Amino acid sequence: MIALIVGVLIVLMVFWAISIYNRLVKHKNLVKEGWSGIDVQLKRRTDLIPNLLETVKGYATHEEDLFKQVTELRSQSVKADGVAAQGAAESALSQSLLNLFAVAENYPELKADQNFRQLQTELSGLEEHIQMARRYYNGTARDFNILIESFPSNLVAGSFGFNIAEYFEIDNSEREVPEVKF
Repeated sequence: MIALIVGVLIVLMVFWAISIYNRLVKHKNLVKEGWSGIDVQLKRRTDLIPNLLETVKGYATHEEDLFKQVTELRSQSVKADGVAAQGAAESALSQSLLNLFAVAENYPELKADQNFRQLQTELSGLEEHIQMARRYYNGTARDFNILIESFPSNLVAGSFGFNIAEYFEIDNSEREVPEVKF
């Protein structure tokens, strides 16, 4: 009788471990799916940048340093490996694009150019899609991390080598509150 009870407990524990393992795998795949969504949007933005640069170059030929900087940062963004590296590369690229649009403000004929306005609108839409993909990814990473760190699933996660997912953060300097002096 005791052997039967022990056998039933062992079978229940095995099914419990399998259930937790399957939940961990599901959340790990959701994190991968979330990252894939970010990657697609970042690729679309990276593909749009050369068209934007060519349009601006036609009007602002003496801004060559800025064009080189944007091109260099675009290249770094494409080569970035890992969530943290991608976040740092995207932060720098976003800042350089803000600089590019600031330069464009000095050229009224450029601001009136239909192609430039279309590219600017498309880039703005892509930035919204990146934010939505980032929120989804960070939400799935949060859920996965909670599952990894919570008892008793942390026992199964540790046994099978599941690791904490990094959050995708883009450091936007425009988030900072400007200092106002009178």
